[in-house]
Amino acid sequence: MKKLIVAMTIAVSLAANATAGFTEGANAYNAKNYSRALKEVTPLAKAGHADAQHLLGLMYYMGRGVARDYKQALVWHRKAAEQGQPDAQYVVGAMYYTGNAVEADPKAAVPWFRRAAEKGHAEAQHALGLMYCYHAAGLPQDNVLAYMLWTLAANGGNANATQHRADIARRMTAEQIEEAQAMSRAWKPGMALPTSSRTGASA
Repeated sequence: MKKLIVAMTIAVSLAANATAGFTEGANAYNAKNYSRALKEVTPLAKAGHADAQHLLGLMYYMGRGVARDYKQALVWHRKAAEQGQPDAQYVVGAMYYTGNAVEADPKAAVPWFRRAAEKGHAEAQHALGLMYCYHAAGLPQDNVLAYMLWTLAANGGNANATQHRADIARRMTAEQIEEAQAMSRAWKPGMALPTSSRTGASA
């Protein structure tokens, strides 16, 4: 029992130190002290800290504190994404969609966008909405799903989604808009997003 308590105490201490180190790294990054940020986040990223992995991936992507290296950016973002970090999941999806550091594969982008979107990531919701609107990456053309996703993204602060929703509404029936609004009201972060609608799929 004593060994268990000691182990738990050590684990809590390590977690607290990791959080403190990441906070210092993130603050340094925001202050544009990229060398300090790199020093703080690199060991945490290598130890498996998802937010540190995402930030290190961002530094490689932007060329801040290190030479720009899209392949390394993808490596670190993927590590974070596989742990469920939604910003990293969105970035991995975007890199697959655009072919940045990997061969362009829009279909491979979909599950990463969806994972992030299901956590409430507004940019990922916006991206999925575009895919449903324009029948991209193998997704069906479905204005109701696009409207629903853009409603969620708009609620999350994505201004582009607000404009896209207004544009698509002019091409939808009252029944379709009602269904999309009901779907968006029923959804909560952490829930699976629907993959079809009753009235929105094109023939």
